[in-house]
Amino acid sequence: MGFWRNQLSGPTNPAADAAWDRHEPRKGFFTDTSICIGCKACEVACKEWNGIPEDGLDLLNQSYDNTGALGASTWRHVAFVEQSSERIEQARESGRKLVSLGMPSVRSGNEPALAGGAGGAATATLTAPGEVRQGAAAGPGPSDTTLPDVRWLMSSDVCKHCTHAACLDVCPTGSLFRTEFGTVVVQDDVCNGCGYCVAACPFGVIERRRGDEGHEKGHQSHGITIKGAGTETGSPSRNGGDTGRHANPPSYASSNGEVKNVGIAQKCTLCYDRLGAGQTPACAQACPTTSIKFGDLDELHDIARKRVAELHELGYTEARLYGVDDRDGVGGTGSTFLLLDEPEVYGLPPDPKVTTADLPDMFKKAGFAGLTMLAVAAASFIGRRK
Repeated sequence: MGFWRNQLSGPTNPAADAAWDRHEPRKGFFTDTSICIGCKACEVACKEWNGIPEDGLDLLNQSYDNTGALGASTWRHVAFVEQSSERIEQARESGRKLVSLGMPSVRSGNEPALAGGAGGAATATLTAPGEVRQGAAAGPGPSDTTLPDVRWLMSSDVCKHCTHAACLDVCPTGSLFRTEFGTVVVQDDVCNGCGYCVAACPFGVIERRRGDEGHEKGHQSHGITIKGAGTETGSPSRNGGDTGRHANPPSYASSNGEVKNVGIAQKCTLCYDRLGAGQTPACAQACPTTSIKFGDLDELHDIARKRVAELHELGYTEARLYGVDDRDGVGGTGSTFLLLDEPEVYGLPPDPKVTTADLPDMFKKAGFAGLTMLAVAAASFIGRRK
């Protein structure tokens, strides 16, 4: 069952499994939340390049956020999480516990802050899974000083482009497909709007664009109308024209400003059109702090692990990685994150699982049930003949 389980939820090469004959390195994102400044340049660049409608300019009364979550018209979402000193200490304590799970260890009090002398790169000794170094609780660094009264955690969230993508697995029309770069893309002209992918995604990323609600009607939305645009038969306005309610004709956007792809599933494509031209995705290109890094996924994982080791060396024991374990419930993700608190704080599931992961066990149980019924039927038939 090991091979089949890997094909459903474990480590594998998604592009090769999709029968691509082009051997491109798998591409992805690494988002370092420790240097994100919450500028939302990634959100703006994503919308501009992909022609995504704006989804409300009103704040949500939740810090400085106007988008709330990923959705059909929000392919990049910058979260703002405000924390007290008590929560910061809890995050550092939970980070220390993760050392026993094979994370880069935190140096002890008698170890130097940097390896290699002045100007050298910060390093950390890697422990084997299950091993905790003695005295690794707190070396010199921020853990020795008074905790700040408050801090903001800022993180740019995006589609995870899972190794085993539940949205792709359940799509009945083939509108979702695996690219040669290992990413997952929706074909707008093939999607029938059934919504199976929406329920299947363990991260709540993909969504159908609604297009009939928006901030101008008093509540937040991820697919808004544009006032005065579009047509709808039998809905005259006060000046005798159309009300602007959306019938979504083929002439959307270019002729009358109407929101496109209403009813169609939408999510990040990792700028597939730009990848084909050898370019960097728009969000990573626009990020002023390089919080969003793009490249070959294996190289990004190495960068991520070194960055966590560096933060641990500096005493930030709360630093941890998300999405780098290819034996999690989705076989690893194409979008990985460096977090400064537990995943739930950022709205990420701690243990995502693709909906097809348990198929081998389900088939096995169904097979046993079928054999049992067959045996009972055979025994009943033999008993009658006697």
